[in-house]
Amino acid sequence: MPDWINAVILGVVEGLTEFIPVSSTGHLLLVKDLMGLKDPFWDTFNVLIQLGAILAVVALYFGRFWNVLIRLPSDPKAQRFALAIVVGSIPAAVAGFLLHDAIKTILFESPRVICTALLIGGVLLLIIDRVAPPPRRNDAFNLPVWTALAVGVFQCLALVPGVSRSGATIVGSMLMGVEKKAAAEFSFFLAIPVMLGSFLLDGWKSRHQLTGHNIELVAIGFVVAFIVAIGVIRAMLAIVTRRGYAVFGWWRIAVGVVGLLALQFA
Repeated sequence: MPDWINAVILGVVEGLTEFIPVSSTGHLLLVKDLMGLKDPFWDTFNVLIQLGAILAVVALYFGRFWNVLIRLPSDPKAQRFALAIVVGSIPAAVAGFLLHDAIKTILFESPRVICTALLIGGVLLLIIDRVAPPPRRNDAFNLPVWTALAVGVFQCLALVPGVSRSGATIVGSMLMGVEKKAAAEFSFFLAIPVMLGSFLLDGWKSRHQLTGHNIELVAIGFVVAFIVAIGVIRAMLAIVTRRGYAVFGWWRIAVGVVGLLALQFA
C-alpha cells in the first residue's frame, strides 16, 4: 500500500479517536501493527499528527480563546482559566519529559498492554459514568485551579498507551464534580499545551527521521486528522449531552477483548 494512503488512514484514526475516551494512541498503534508498518518513523508520525487534531479545538473555540486572551491583563476570570490550563498541564508535561524514551520504546511496542488498558479503562468508564458525584461545576472556562491540578494528575495515566488522555481527564473531572459536557471541553483545552509539548519533544528527538518524503506524509496525516476531528468534537459533545459516556466504555471493551483474543490465537 502506498505510504500516502497509510498516512491518510492513520490520520482518519487519529481524528476519530483523539477526543473521545477510547485512546487515540492505542488505536493508532494497533492499526499500525495491523497494517504491518514496522518502520520506527510511523511511531513518530502517530505522535506528530496529534497536533493536527488538537488544532481542531483551537479552530472551534477560537472566539472564546480570543476573548480570554484579550481580557487576560485585567479579568480575574480569564487569568484563572489560563492558570488552570498551565497548572493542569504541568504533571503530564513533567512525567512525559522524564519517561518519554521508556514509554516509546517499551510500552509502545506492547499490543497486549494496549488492549488490556483499553479493556480495564472501558469498565472503569462505565462505572464512573454511573456513580460519579453530582456535578457542581458546568463551565469548563471557570474551574478552580485545584480542580485543574487534580485533573492534570489523572492525565499522567494516559502516558500508558491504551489508557486514553481524554478518558483519564474526563474521569478525573467527573470525580471532581464537573458536569459531563464541561469535563469533555476541559479535556479538549488541556490537550492543547500537552500535545504541543509532545509534538515539539518528539519532533526534536526524531528529527533525523524527518526527511522530505516523511515530512510530506506527516503533513497529509496532520491535515486529515484536523478535518476529521472537527466533526468528531461536535458529535461527541452531542452524544455526551444526551447519553453520557457509556457508548465509549463499550467501544473500549469491544476493541480490548477482540485485540486480546487476536493476540492469544495469532
